[in-house]
This record gives sequence, structure tokens and C-alpha cells, in this order.
Amino acid sequence: MGRAEERRARQRGGRRAAPKGRRSSGAAGRGGIRRLFTWKKILGTFFGLCLLGMGAFIVLYMVIDIPEGNADAELQGNVYKYSDGSIMARKGYNREIVDLAKVPKDVQRTFVAAENKSFYKDSGVDLRGTARGVLNTLSGKGAQGGSTITQQYVKNYYLSQEQTVSRKLKELVISLKLDREKSKDYILAGYINTSYYGRGAYGIQAAAQAYYRVDAEDLTVEQGAYLAALLQAPNQYDWAIASDTGKELVQERWNYVLNNMVEQKWLDRADRRSMKFPVPEEPKAAPGMEGQAGYLVEAANTAIKQQLVAQGTAEDMKQADAMLDLGGYTVTLNIDKKKQKALEEAVKTKLTSRLDPDKREVDADVQAGAVSVNPKTGAVVAMYGGVDYVKHYRNNATRDDYQAASTFKPVILAAAVDQDAETQDGVPITANTIYDGTSERPVMDDGRKVGFAPPNEDDRSYGDITVQEAMNKSVNSVFAQMGIDVGMTEVVETAGELGMETEGMEAVPAQTLGSMGASPLEMAGVYATLDNHGKKVTPAVVKSVEHKDRQVEFPDPIGEQVISREAADTVTSVLTGVVDDGTARQSVRENPLRNGQQVAGKTGTSDNNKSAWFTGFTPELVTSVGLFGEDSKTFAQVPMYRAAGVDYRVNGGGPPAEIWAAYTFGVMDEVTEFDLDTKQGAAVKPSGSPSVSQSPSRTPSEEPTTEEPATEEPSETPSRTPTSEPPTQTPTSEPPTKTPSPPPTLELPGDPDDPDDPGDEQEQ
Repeated sequence: MGRAEERRARQRGGRRAAPKGRRSSGAAGRGGIRRLFTWKKILGTFFGLCLLGMGAFIVLYMVIDIPEGNADAELQGNVYKYSDGSIMARKGYNREIVDLAKVPKDVQRTFVAAENKSFYKDSGVDLRGTARGVLNTLSGKGAQGGSTITQQYVKNYYLSQEQTVSRKLKELVISLKLDREKSKDYILAGYINTSYYGRGAYGIQAAAQAYYRVDAEDLTVEQGAYLAALLQAPNQYDWAIASDTGKELVQERWNYVLNNMVEQKWLDRADRRSMKFPVPEEPKAAPGMEGQAGYLVEAANTAIKQQLVAQGTAEDMKQADAMLDLGGYTVTLNIDKKKQKALEEAVKTKLTSRLDPDKREVDADVQAGAVSVNPKTGAVVAMYGGVDYVKHYRNNATRDDYQAASTFKPVILAAAVDQDAETQDGVPITANTIYDGTSERPVMDDGRKVGFAPPNEDDRSYGDITVQEAMNKSVNSVFAQMGIDVGMTEVVETAGELGMETEGMEAVPAQTLGSMGASPLEMAGVYATLDNHGKKVTPAVVKSVEHKDRQVEFPDPIGEQVISREAADTVTSVLTGVVDDGTARQSVRENPLRNGQQVAGKTGTSDNNKSAWFTGFTPELVTSVGLFGEDSKTFAQVPMYRAAGVDYRVNGGGPPAEIWAAYTFGVMDEVTEFDLDTKQGAAVKPSGSPSVSQSPSRTPSEEPTTEEPATEEPSETPSRTPTSEPPTQTPTSEPPTKTPSPPPTLELPGDPDDPDDPGDEQEQ
């Protein structure tokens, strides 16, 4: 080949062929692969597969018709029964279909802006989103969003919520057909009328009433945008129960909806700038849920939904909500009708009948909650959630935003005995161990101060004092030191084992004063575990659930041994002293209905009198009663000073213990005694306090004093004269260590719990 020909070959991109005799075997192999995988063959295979897929889809399109609405779209209600089978309540499906014409056009568009901006232009499907969903289903990654409004309506009304490839393909075909056969208004009306908005509301009419107390036709654009935003996560975005993060997220979603409306030219930019987030109304119970029935039904529903998720029937609480609200459940609760009535009567007699907001404004701010549990079965036999479910929506029996105060002290002692803990001087911690009860005594850890020195009530010092007497009088300085002696990590672990929610609970000394939040349900479970000799008791509201299509099986409320029997029984023994010779003596010990019944329990009163507790038990029954100061308008935590006509402070040994005694002694079938496995016997003999000491802070002494303690308690003179108004600030001797929430702000609990003492002390 000449130079000219060679140049032309290069210009054509070609090369001179190598002589046949000089080709290598490797080159021959590559040539064979090239002949096997040519571009023509690859493209032919690709187009062949495409044609095959198109053909299969055409077949599906011809075979699959738009079905009738599925069974889940039929309205049903749930039936709730007492433990004896008698009817407690019926709860129906909360939905009212409205014509789209009654919904303002701008409100209609909020849903389009939120879920599917191209709704009015598309063919009813999102091919990329559906393909992604199919691939993720095949790969086991779970459900994916991105469906059009048409697809979501098809899934809600015509199909099920299951995540399978066949269901997704049916959804695609039916959506295409529905979009061709029905108008966009028909589809949009179906979507907003069948969607779930939270608060048990299905459809836009029920949602408008649930969140804004208006009909759908009276919704504003701002309100419509909130309802549209809710559909993404109804429970997380419900303003009344949302966390701070949830509130931020729903406001971001709300802004996203309105900004999309501006983008689509459905909303004027100037109007958009003037819009403010429409905070929804507080939840209001549906008719027929008055009194305690609503609280009981709500507690049962929460337990059922949690179990649906736990057993894998529902993917999350949102889906569990939908399943439960579809109806068809017969729910039998563990609630004993006789005990339930007795608990309600006890609260009325000992508290609510004494509240007079016209005479004392603070009386409008007092909320009561109580839970009663059988420690041998774990059954919640009675529950008091508030004055009336339709008047106060939040269940005071299950709320956990108020400090547990001194009701936490038995947990510290349980950890000490279970761990065979010792004082700083190497003395085993028992009921008779001597501690230094000096007020504001610096807590020591291996000779070092830990920066925490809590005051006792009225800054009172006790000098050398036994653990028994310290529990009776709720001496802060003793239990703060004991927490360090045991190890705060071990204390928190024991709290979790006994049934407290410890996620986020920091292992810091301030926790010894009960600065964490807790609910009556939670504390009833803790004390029931102590009563049950250390075997875990998880309070169970629901006895059984029946449904034609699914099973809901609850685990046994009685679990494994979480602390030793000796530890649990030792704490029980010590807590009998609180009743017989401590802060609950006036309300419980001398009660004429007691009739010799053995009782153990602990009082608690938090800082600034925002909560007051008595959690007590007999061998057969554990009941936790809490009183909470809640502003009737803002729902903020507030003090309860002089509520119900008390002289000054609402103590744990006052109304809470009085409610407990009236209820417990009123439902006793027989007098029983504790069966305790402890070196201390069936109960620690009540003892008086040693003489008050002003000795300097020091570590606990190794040996108890030989002096016989006094049989009478010293007089308790307040450190200052109470003013006519409650204090406006917390005590000055707060611990420097920050404690976790709940509650949202750190408050060092105060707790006199002695109804004879009007002083404003710190914690007992």
C-alpha cells in the first residue's frame, strides 16, 4: 500500500490488516467474543425485552378491571368491654363524605401541591416511582413514596396496603384506567375523603372538625395546607402530641405546600407572605367517650397499636392506626368494673369535690391521674385519666412529663441491696445502715466532692440517721450519697429493669431526687415488680383482642426475675415504715378502713409543688396516684399551692395518699400480710430520728449509734413563714449538674410530704 492509500485509510479510521499468519490466538479469541456480543445483538435483545414487557403490560391492562371498593373501605366500629364482658364503649368509624364542590378550590389545590403537582396533567401514574417501588420490594428495602394522588387513592380504596410486586402492578394498571374513565375531580374527591389525617379522622370533613372545629367548606388555605401536610405523617405531625422535632417538620412541610402553590400560580406571592401557621385546636374526644371511658379506650388502643407493630402485622404506628380505625375489633380490657367505679369515687370524694375554681383560681389547674395493678397478673384493674375525656383530652394516668420526685428513692435502695453495694467506708447498705443526714452535705465519691449537695426539706439536718428513717422522712442528702455509693449507672440500669423509661436518662446525681418524668402507669409497674418479689411486672391494659381477619397476641405481663427477691422484699419492708412512721402516716396509718392491713408505699412532692404522688401497695394491689399542676388555658406546668383548700402545699401524703387509702381499703376483700424473704423480717420496726445534728459534712459512719432513738419525731418548724402567695422562683440550692428532660427544664424536686408540716422544703 502506498503512502497516499495509507493516509486515506487512516482518515477513514481504518487500519491495515495484519497478515493472517501473524494473528495471535488472543486476538482470535477477542474476535469471537465480539462476534457473539455485537451491538446489533445487544440492541436486538434490549428491544426484544421491551416488546415482551409491553406485550405483558397490554395483557395485564386487558385482564385487570377497576374493582369494587375493597372490604377495608366498609365502615366498621370497635367494641370495648370490661374484664367481665360487659360493654364499656363503642367507637365507630369517623368519616363523612363531602362533595368536592363544597371544598374551596384553593384548599383542594393544597393537597395537589403537597402530593402531586402534576396531578392535573399526568396520566395518573408515576412510572419512575412505581419502578423504584417494585425494585425496592424485590430487594426487600420496603415501601417507597412518590406515588401520584391517583395511585394513592387506588391503594386506599381499591387495593390493600401490602407491599408486593403484584399489588404494585395492579395499582399501576387500575390507576391508568381510572384516570381515563374518571375525571380528576372524582379522583381528588375520593383521595381527600378516604385519607387518614390522625385523631381518628378519615376524610377532610372529619379532619376539619378534629383540628379546627369547622366544616370542610369553611377551611382557609392555611388550614388546608396543614391538613395536606398531615397526610405524610399524621401522628408525628399532630400539633397536640408532636415533639419539638415533629413541630419543626410539619411547619417545613406546610411552607413547602404553600410555596408549591405559588410556583404553580395558584397562590399570589404577596398573599403567601402574609400567611401564618394555623395552630390546630386541642384534640376533642368523639361523642360517646365522656367520663373515664375515653381514657380507657385510648389506653387500650395505644397498647393494641404498639403490639401490631411489635408482632410485625403493621410496619409502623401510622399503619397500625389505620388498621385499628378500620374497625371490626372486640377488645376486652383488664379493667374491673367494681374497682374502676371505686377509684373514680375516691378521686371525687377526696379531691374533685373539694376543688372550687370560683373560690380559688388554682383549683382549675389541678389534674389527677391514677393506675391500679394486680401485681400477680400484671392486669391494670382500674385507671383514672382525668376529670372527663371530653373536657381534658390528655390521659393523666399515662402522661410522663411530671417529675417522679421521691417516689424514685426506693429504686436507689433496690439497686443498693441488689448490687450488694457499700458505703464509702465499706459498710454494706441495709435498712439499718447509718448515713449522715446533714442538709446540703456535699456528695462524696472516693474522697472527692462530685459537685452536688442537695438540701433537705426546710434545710433541716438529721445528723446520723438510718436508711429506714431516711426513707420515712425522705432525706435527700442520704439518698444522693447512696446513689453515688451504688453507682448512678447501676441505679439507672435498675430503674430500667424495674420498668421505668430510661432512654435519655443521664446517670447523674440529680436523678436521685426523682427529677426525671414518669407516669402513674410507669410507677405502678415499678412498685408492682417490687411487690412481686422482683419478678418484672409490665402493666397490661388489654386482656384480649378479637378480629375476623387478624390476631393480636399480647406477651405475658409477668416477666423474668429482674432483681433479687431479697432486694425487692427489703425495699417493701422499708416502705412499710413510710406508712407507719413516715410521710404517709396521717392519711394511711390511722385510716379507720385499714383494719390491720399491711401497707407499703412512698410519697413524693416535686419542686414548687407542681406534682404530688403516693404510690403504695398491699400484697394484692398496687396503685399509683399523681396530682399535677397544669394551667387550664396554656397547659403549662404550674404550682398547686393551697389547692383544694389545703393550708399551703399539696403534699404526696395529703390528697394523693387520701385517694389511695379510700380506694384501696374500700375494695379489699380480706386483710393480707406481706410474705417477705429478708433478714429484716416482715417489716422494719418503726424508729424515731436521732437528735438533730449540725455536724459538718462527712462520709457515713461505719457503725450505728448505740443511743436508743427517740420515739417521737422532733417538731418540724418551717425555715420561713409561708407567704400568702406561692413562691415565684425555685430554691436557690439547685444542683449544678444539669439533668435530662422530661421535664423540659431542670427543677430540683422539693418534697415535704408531711401533711403536718407547712414549710417549703426541698425534697422528700
